[in-house]
Order: sequence, then C-alpha cells, then structure tokens
Amino acid sequence: MDEVFKALADASRRRLLDSLDARNGQTLRELCAGLDMARQSVSKHLAVLEAANLVTTVWRGREKLHYLNAAPISEIAERWISRYDQVRVDALADLKRVLEETPMEKPEFVYTTYIGTTPERLWQALTDPAFTERYWATTFKTDWAPGSEMTWDNHGVVISDPEQVVLESEPYRRLSYTWHTFTPELAQRFGWDEELLGKLAGERRSKVTFEIEPVGEKVRLTVVHDGFDPGSTAAQMVSVGWPEVIAGLKTLIETGAPLPG
Repeated sequence: MDEVFKALADASRRRLLDSLDARNGQTLRELCAGLDMARQSVSKHLAVLEAANLVTTVWRGREKLHYLNAAPISEIAERWISRYDQVRVDALADLKRVLEETPMEKPEFVYTTYIGTTPERLWQALTDPAFTERYWATTFKTDWAPGSEMTWDNHGVVISDPEQVVLESEPYRRLSYTWHTFTPELAQRFGWDEELLGKLAGERRSKVTFEIEPVGEKVRLTVVHDGFDPGSTAAQMVSVGWPEVIAGLKTLIETGAPLPG
C-alpha cells in the first residue's frame, strides 16, 4: 500500500488514472495527447503507476495498451474505507453501478493481481475442478488442449456448446478460452428475466485470457476478458463478477480456505 499511496500523491499521475478511468485501453501517444507533458515524463509516471499495480498493460500487436487496475484501489477501500464509513461506501457502489451502465467505447476487462504461490499451483487453481468449484462454484470438463470443447458446470447448470472451446493452453504461462453460452437454464438459476437473457444471448461470444508470470516469490496474474459487442451487457456483468472470482481464487490459494459466502 505504501507504493500505491506514493503513486497517488502526484497530481500528474492522478490525471493519468482519471484519463484511463474515462477511457481505458489507451496507448502512450493517446495519453500524452491529453496532458501538457513530454512523452518521457508521461512514460516515467506510467512506470511508477505500473510498479504500484495501479496500471496494467496489454500488447495488441505493436501497440501497448494501458488499463486502470482496480485491485489496489479495492484493497485500500477494504482496509481503510469500509471499516470506518460503510454507508458512504455503499453510496459510492451505487454510483459505480450507474456509471457502468454507460456503454463502453472499447468493452474490455483487464485485471491484475499478485498471488503468493507458484505458476504450477496457479495453473492448477485455474483448471482443476476441485479448485474452481471451491472459489467459483464452476467446473470445466475438457482436456485443456487448444481446440478442445469445454463443458461448463456453472453453479449447477451444465452448459455444452461446440463453440465453447480452449483457444490457447501453455501450462503455467497462458490460458485462453471462449465464454459460455447463455441458456434459459442459466437464466432461471440466476433469476434473469427474458429481456436480460435475450440481450445476453444476442451478443457475440467473448473470450477470457489468463496470463501467468512469476515475480519473485509471487505470481502476477492478469485476466483479460474481451471480444464484446459495443455496449455489451455481458461486459458490464463480468466487470463486476471477475473481481469477486479473482479475490476468491487468491484467498483460497494463500489461506487454504475460500471466501465466506
């Protein structure tokens, strides 16, 4: 948290975060255009923000895209805000939900966290049903080979579809697969009405990618969920769901026990 607070203490770095909050996934050139600073200065500020895990980056071809990472902010909120002023936190959460209803120009979820484990153990937590059931209430039936189909058991609802496939599988480094089909059975399980199910079922299939990188005694996990339609309803839902799932994964690996509830 010391690095996070130091990074936030600079007004220029806060402006960079505000810029990414307004429009995530910007290149260095795009970020420089909104600030009266030299390119080198912006690069130095971004390096500080990356070191504090407030900004995470993803390469798209030759372009390096920058994303605001919510993980450290969530940890600060949990440590300092929720303990002392839960009412205001709830009000801010309501505001967050309203803001997230605004269609995103580039629907994409990027989230980075550090977990005290090994790449091998993290890979197991992402693929082994004995693990995924405990922190996600979801399991997968597949051999995890690229191109193989995946059958999801999502909170007790079994979902099979030939378009649910493994896209990439590099053990201990990278895993990517297409998202599940939104079925009437799943809608009934979660209490979605016909209108919401219709929106979800009408959207193109998205995909999720997990990037695993050892950093000292910890492992850097970056989750990228993309491939959404503009104004995607599914994108709004996963942006709320993924932080919960990742927090559950991290807690289970580091403590041996799942999050309560």
